[in-house]
Amino acid sequence: MLYHGSSVIVQDPNILEPNRPMDYGSGFYCTTSKLQAKNRALSKTLLPYAYVSIYKVDSGKFEKLRILRFEKADEAWVDFVEKNRRTKGFRHNYDIVIGPVADDKVNRSFSLYENRIITKAELISRLKTYKLVDQYLFHTEESLKALDFVRAEKVIRNVKKTRSDKSNKPRL
Repeated sequence: MLYHGSSVIVQDPNILEPNRPMDYGSGFYCTTSKLQAKNRALSKTLLPYAYVSIYKVDSGKFEKLRILRFEKADEAWVDFVEKNRRTKGFRHNYDIVIGPVADDKVNRSFSLYENRIITKAELISRLKTYKLVDQYLFHTEESLKALDFVRAEKVIRNVKKTRSDKSNKPRL
């Protein structure tokens, strides 16, 4: 199963051109981590709820696609992510790219590298200490045919209650 977090239910995924550089380029991003999808969904909206769309992968269609897989955040992964983020007009020829996701913590370290504050070796060393979640980029229309929508789940933002929410009684 793969999960996609969004402010809306996504039954029919599309290839999207992002308004900012993404790790693996344009397309439709998923993960095998339901928690990662939930956190991503809630980060995309100011509403108190969002959705995680769930897909089953058609292995017969999946196996026929051009797939680039990164097992870990190594030098090849750093180079690929950097090309996607920094090289204007860069397009790769893969249907699907699978590998670690650069979440907020990873992004901070990656930004230090991109701004040449740390070296590539230092970045990779830092990344080895993080527990990295995966991401799947479906980069072509053909790749989207390997996803079968199963259902969507509504996720609710955990709102912390303040003292005044807990009780209307004055403190003595």
